[in-house]
Amino acid sequence: MENKIVFISSLGKIAFFLMLIFSVFLLTVKSTKKSSNYILGLMLLLVAFDLSGFFIGECFEEHLILNSIKTASALLQMPLFLCYVLSVCFSNFRFKPIHLLHIVLFVTFLIIFKIASLSSSSLKLYGVIVELQWFAYMIAVFVSLKRYNRIQLENTSQSNSRAYQWLFQFAVLSCVAHSFVLMKSCLQYVNLEHLILDLNIVISISTLVITTWFVLKALYHPQLFTGIETNLRPVKSSLRRGDSSLNQTLLKGEIERLQAFMKNEKPYLDFELTLQKLATQFDMPEKELSILINHHMGKHFFDFINEYRIEEAKTILANPNEKHQTILEVLYHVGFNSKSSFYTSFKKLTGKTPTVFRKEQLAH
Repeated sequence: MENKIVFISSLGKIAFFLMLIFSVFLLTVKSTKKSSNYILGLMLLLVAFDLSGFFIGECFEEHLILNSIKTASALLQMPLFLCYVLSVCFSNFRFKPIHLLHIVLFVTFLIIFKIASLSSSSLKLYGVIVELQWFAYMIAVFVSLKRYNRIQLENTSQSNSRAYQWLFQFAVLSCVAHSFVLMKSCLQYVNLEHLILDLNIVISISTLVITTWFVLKALYHPQLFTGIETNLRPVKSSLRRGDSSLNQTLLKGEIERLQAFMKNEKPYLDFELTLQKLATQFDMPEKELSILINHHMGKHFFDFINEYRIEEAKTILANPNEKHQTILEVLYHVGFNSKSSFYTSFKKLTGKTPTVFRKEQLAH
């Protein structure tokens, strides 16, 4: 048992100092995503504060106030996680007075622990509230990610799926890690407390692995931190609110006008093209253009733009006079900024890779 305690303490120290160092980095590094970095840095500091109980637990037991703050601070972790997800997904996310509601539970339990101390009854209530809060916030995280993904497909021509996948994976891993914490809590009520030490080892390892993975992801993929505006709404939401003013008799004409504009002006060659940019160029309100493309034409803006890009790429690849251009040069020329996105879209629309398509066309 003593060896297990030493092992848990060692893992806790490694995870603690890793989070501490990365938090300092996030709080001091120059970045255009300062709010996201600050939120994540603060969240990691709170997790590190919580983990410190693995190796300086005796210190907290001797100082009731400090122990109460450490215990109650766990109620700030999920609110910060949700705010972090929102700040990464939505570029114009800002803290507002209403966000102070997120700290109500933290303040409430500080008061409870001050009055009733860390009694068994107060800790039992705390344990139930922590779990309920965790599930509520995790649902909010997944709902936010789903909304972000939908709006992104409907309003931007470049996929930011890496950010979505990364945050989604991190949320899933958090669920897996928390399942061990939940199991630990349940063991206290079924007379299996002798297994708690083993679960503490699993919790320590999972925390260390997730933290390391998270840090490496952030360092190797800094481009993940791009967002969309929070005031954008999915098209279905706009339709429910009656935002469409397109006359059905003019619908066919508007679609034909848009198709002619795309063919003649080729706005899709701009790799930073967004729905807002296209609406300005096409001289149509942004909401109406969104509904025209996403609802009446039945396509996401992302797919709509990429279809034109792929057609442009097919023309270049089939032209013998352009065979000196590499695939990479072609994809950049037609408006893509990602090789994987270009290959995925090209194969989706043609059933072939760009290389195979070019060989077949030039062989004729």
